[in-house]
Amino acid sequence: MTTPTGPPSPDAADLLALDRQVCFALAVASRNVIGLYRPLLEPLGLTHPQYLVMLALWEQQPLRVSELADRLSLEPATLSPLLKRLEASGLVVRGKDPRDDRVVAVSLTPTGRRLRRRAEGIPPAVIERLGLELSELEEIRDRLTTLIEATRRHQRAWAGPTR
Repeated sequence: MTTPTGPPSPDAADLLALDRQVCFALAVASRNVIGLYRPLLEPLGLTHPQYLVMLALWEQQPLRVSELADRLSLEPATLSPLLKRLEASGLVVRGKDPRDDRVVAVSLTPTGRRLRRRAEGIPPAVIERLGLELSELEEIRDRLTTLIEATRRHQRAWAGPTR
């Protein structure tokens, strides 16, 4: 609590302390965890964002660009350059969606499908580097998922009714 004439009293929690900020902890954790992935992904020729695209496509394909953007929580304009680079690398192809030829869909090439086998070693390597139990990491992921859902609810509430 701030006194009228000076800084917060020593017994009051400073809500603006850097180490109390959720945004700071998330930013540092994100940078550090993604940094652990970098040397593991380099031999595969992938950046971390490209790896996320590949993960989504290894789960399901083809995916419309809009579906892939939603799945990855990216804007289509952000996703497009990633897809161009993956396509230039021979890992994906973009073409007409079999369900609607007016829509672009993304599919894996045979090379992209084969890359999955090499990528299977990445999660265990990250777990080992972090030195945490799988159950601990799953708990962290679940808590972050709850946080993501809360931010989305807030964003929808502030967006107001759609026309």
